[in-house]
This record gives sequence, C-alpha cells and structure tokens, in this order.
Amino acid sequence: MNIYVNVNAAFDGDGTKERPYRRINEAAKRALPGDEVIVAPGVYRENVNPIHAGCEDARIVYRSEKPLGAVITGGEAVTDWKPYKGNVYVTRIKNGIFGGYNPYTTLVYGDWYFATPNKHTGCVWLNDQALYEDVTLEECEKGEVYECSWDPEASKKKWYAEQDEETDETVLYANFGGADPTKENVEITVRRQCFMPQEEGIGYITVSGFNINKAATTWAPPAAYQDGMISPHWSKGWIIEDCEIWGSKCAGICIGRYYDPENDHFYTTQHVKSPTQMERDSVCRGQYYGWLKEKIGSHLIRRNNIHHCEQGGIIGRMGGVFSVIEDNHIHHINNMMELGGAEIAGIKMHAAIDVVMRRNHIHHCTMGIWTDWEAQGTRISQNLLHDNERPDFAKQLMGGMTCQDIFVEVGHGPTLIDNNILLSDVSLRIATQGVAMVHNLCAGSFTFVGGGTSWRYTPYHMPHRTEVMGFMTILHGDDRFYNNIFIQKWPSEDLILSNDSDPSEYQKENRQVGTYCWDEYPTYEEWIKQFDMEEPYPDMRKHEEAHFSHLPVWIDGNAYFQGAKAYQKEKRNFIDDSGNVHVDVVEKEDGWYLDTNIYEVMKDFKVDMICTDTLGKAFEPQQKFEDPDGSPITFDTDYRGNHRGTDIIPGPLADGAEIAKKVY
Repeated sequence: MNIYVNVNAAFDGDGTKERPYRRINEAAKRALPGDEVIVAPGVYRENVNPIHAGCEDARIVYRSEKPLGAVITGGEAVTDWKPYKGNVYVTRIKNGIFGGYNPYTTLVYGDWYFATPNKHTGCVWLNDQALYEDVTLEECEKGEVYECSWDPEASKKKWYAEQDEETDETVLYANFGGADPTKENVEITVRRQCFMPQEEGIGYITVSGFNINKAATTWAPPAAYQDGMISPHWSKGWIIEDCEIWGSKCAGICIGRYYDPENDHFYTTQHVKSPTQMERDSVCRGQYYGWLKEKIGSHLIRRNNIHHCEQGGIIGRMGGVFSVIEDNHIHHINNMMELGGAEIAGIKMHAAIDVVMRRNHIHHCTMGIWTDWEAQGTRISQNLLHDNERPDFAKQLMGGMTCQDIFVEVGHGPTLIDNNILLSDVSLRIATQGVAMVHNLCAGSFTFVGGGTSWRYTPYHMPHRTEVMGFMTILHGDDRFYNNIFIQKWPSEDLILSNDSDPSEYQKENRQVGTYCWDEYPTYEEWIKQFDMEEPYPDMRKHEEAHFSHLPVWIDGNAYFQGAKAYQKEKRNFIDDSGNVHVDVVEKEDGWYLDTNIYEVMKDFKVDMICTDTLGKAFEPQQKFEDPDGSPITFDTDYRGNHRGTDIIPGPLADGAEIAKKVY
C-alpha cells in the first residue's frame, strides 16, 4: 500500500493520494511491512520516528517523490533578529521549543573527546552555511578568523549562546559578517535527529532520495549511546540510498551501538575504569544485547552525498557488521575544526566485521576511512581518496586528530585493502596487524608502523560471526603488500605534530613513502624457525619471547617511484628514481581524472596474480582474506572492474592505457 505525505497540502489528510498527511511521522505511525511512504517535495521540520519494522521480504520504504525534493531537517527558521552591536544581531528563543533536549546547553563531549569541551550541539545557519561558535560575546563581536578552520573566510561568521534563567530563554547572538538576517535564510538547529527510530530493533527500512540536514547530534564514541542525523538504531537490514546528508554537528549516518545505561560514557562520568576497558566490556555485553549476525547489521548505504558533518560522515560501533557501504561521495568532514577526538573521519567504524567499503570517493576530510578494533573481514576496495590532509594555512587543533586516507587500528585482521587510489600525504596509519594491501596506488606514507598501540588487548571473532573467539594485544606485522605502486609525491621529511590525546606531547610522523619501514620485520621463513618442534615435551615457556615478538610480513611485486623506498628483503620489485614521474587527481566538469605517467615508465614490469591462497590466513583469528560468504577472492579485476587478463602489472589499473578515463 502507498501512503502519501505532502507538507504543502491544504490540511492534514488520511494518507491517500488525494488527502495526504502533512507530516512524515503520521505516515510512520501507520506504515507496515510492504508499505511505501511517498513524500512530496517540501521542507519537513520533524524527527521521523519509524514505529514499525519491515521484513526481509516486505520492507517499509520511505521515498522522496522527487529526488532530493523532500527535505527533512532538524533546523527551524528564525526571523526575529534585532541589531545588537556592529555586525552582531540578537534573538531570544523560548526553551519550550527544545522539549527535553536543549542543544544550546548540551556540550559536545564524552569518552575519547580530546579537544576543549566548549562547543554545543546546536548551531546557527546563514543560507545553509554553519556559523562558528565562540565562547564569549566579545569574540563573537570581533568576527576574527579561527586559525584552525579549513575555510578561514567562513570562520569569521560567529555565534554565541547564553541562558536567561528568569525568562527560560536561550539568547543567541550572531555575527553575520555584514548580512542582514531579516533578509536572508537564517535557521538554528533544534532537533537531535532527523530520521531515527527511538526504539531498537526497527529493521528492514529503506530511506531513499531525501535531503537530510542540520541536526544537533551528540558525540558518538564507541562505549556510549550513538545517534546520527539518520540511523537504524541497533537493528538489521536498512537501506539508505540516493540521499544528500549534511550539516550534522557530529555524525551524518550512525550505524552504531545499542544503549547500555551501565556503560554509557562510563570513563567520562565515573573515571574508575579506562575507556579501553569499557570498550572490551561493550563487546562482551553486546552479546546480551543481541549482537548476532541474525539480528544486527547487514545495512546497505549507497549513492549518498555526505558532507559538512563535524564528527563523521558515517559512524558506528558494532551495529554496522556485515554491511555494504558503496558509491558514496563523502567530503568536507570536520573542516570547521571545532571538534577534536578519536572518533572523527569520513567513515569511522569499530567492529567493521565483514563490512565492504567500495567505490566511494572520500576527500577533504580530517581522516578518510578509520576502522578501529575488529576490522575482521573488512574489505576496502576500489575507493578514491585524496586531499585528506590539513591545509598548510590551518593551525592544528589541540586535541584534534592527525590526517590520513586510511587508519586501521588495534585489530587482528584479516583486513583487505585493494585496488584503491590513495593520494593524500599519508596513505595508511597502521597501528594494527593482519592487513593485506593489494594493487593500490599510494602517494603517501605509512605511519605508526609498530607503534601507537601499547598493551591493547582487543577481541577477535569466530570467522564471519560476532561471537568472540579471544583477546590479544597487538604484536604488529602479519601484513601483506603485493603489487602496489608507491610514489613519493609529498616531501619525505618527518612531520612534527602534537599528540592526538595529549596536546602537550609532540611526535614525529613519517612521510617517507614505501615498505622500507618493515625492514626489521621477519619473513615467514625467519619467523617460523623460532618455534622448534623437535622436542616431544617442550618447555611451555620456551617460546614466550617469540610469542610476543613481531609477526612476519610478506612483501613482493611492488613498484617504487620518486624516492619511495622498498623493503630490504623484497625479492622482486620495480624501482625508478628518474624524477620524471608524477601523479595527481584532477577535477573536470564531468568528473575526476587520474593524471600520471607511472605506467609509461613502468613499461614491461609484470607480477603474479594474487588470490586468497597467496595471502594465507590472518594470524590470531586464523581466517582467510576472503569474501564475507567465505568464498575465495582472485584479484583479477581492477579499480574500474576491468579484467586483468594474463599480463599483470602493479597498481589499481589493469591497463596503463586506461589512465585517461575517469576515476570517479
């Protein structure tokens, strides 16, 4: 059955085409498995709360009648602005409009938040551009550039909030930079979410073609309640497709954790257990809360334009298992640089078990893709990532994260990264083990090789399941690098940065490109010799040192350009230091193009076909680098999906002559 919604109808109706509802929530109360809610163009100022779940074979579909014509927003228009001083205007908002959640008294803060907690979840908007929050009225009046912003000119527009307790009002001051707010479109963020069931377990929902924007979402760390502008909220089988999702204070899409009142920001509120310990608790308690393949995850997030969110485009802990994230354009994430902490990226997922991230275009983010803990069975394939680095003119935010295309952290694998184009100054931050990189083009370095983990006992799972198999700290190694191209596009000198979690400490970050940073790691043949099997009754402590030493690496068939350095034990590679090689991605009217002459220089260097058997098993979970259904992978298709044939060359393109075509 079709249920119709039209905010511009003359009056509320009964959901028929002739007499549509005016609010999507009215349709959400009625929609049952197999129903489709068709939403006419218009602005819907509501938080849609689906009441009923669909079924695997009878989904409930919410569809914008015209692509991106129906706008679901957490913002409210404000026209009652009065001049205050200079470019600053003032308005008063009765707090009753906020219900039980006032975004102008709620700080962005919680576990793993490292920056000074002085920003609220609310925001003031001028013509769909977010204004920057100041902590004093005097700063708001000055309207000076915020030094950490990636958009300095935009950062001159400010807002400041205070509470009038006598009148129970929020008083908002805004510096519009000379614009008259009574003649422009000015909104304030009011609602916490835009489309999210308040109950858990509301699965098999499709959300298609909406413009979803401006929500006062909260900080979403892994051991806490997690919300986003749109979220399945601990359920199974959602499809979020063809939407434009932008303007979230924190997360755009959240595919995150269950609510657990006994482990919600526990470190922030109690202090007595480490936040890492509470994450371990979260994983184990998850089984009690139904964290099983049959009940949670398996979402499909595709063809969305996700941008200008300040924590992440897609965020989630545990709730996104077995999902597919494909063909999304994710860009300009955390560019305001008002927020800082360990949960910021274009895609940030804990426990991305059997999650496939493919054919996404991710750029101008603090971090591109961050898989934290349990990236077991995760496959990152055929993605284009570039410009995920702080501009030279922007000051580093104290407590803000450093930048890279991909960060894999404290997991045991298997994590597969193949056929990607990675063009930022850091390609992979690898504070982890059990990673395979196959047929990538890397113009950036590796960082945190062998470091950045300390004693981090993290879980690994039964293959292709959520049930915990065991816990182990990170030994580093157990990594494979086959048939990649490495080019020193960026300066090779170390970068000095403040520590993410302790701004008073500074660290060197490597900018030298190549696999040389595994020189101290053993080959498999060297490593296995430590485990002498000659004695029938060995001393149980004989191999203790070996059990806590680095795991082996497998490195072969890679190509190195412009000073990129190879692993000293790599037997077969291609090295060119002519200085005549370049690589970049160029935006044209009809898309993005790769500009490089690498394939011309590499000429006739050929390598072997790589497959699941070549890569073996990740050490701790004893799981192969394979598809989520357990079938083996042969890397015979390239970045575009072209067949590689019998002449195999390094890098993400099967044929160097294909370079002139679009890469996105």
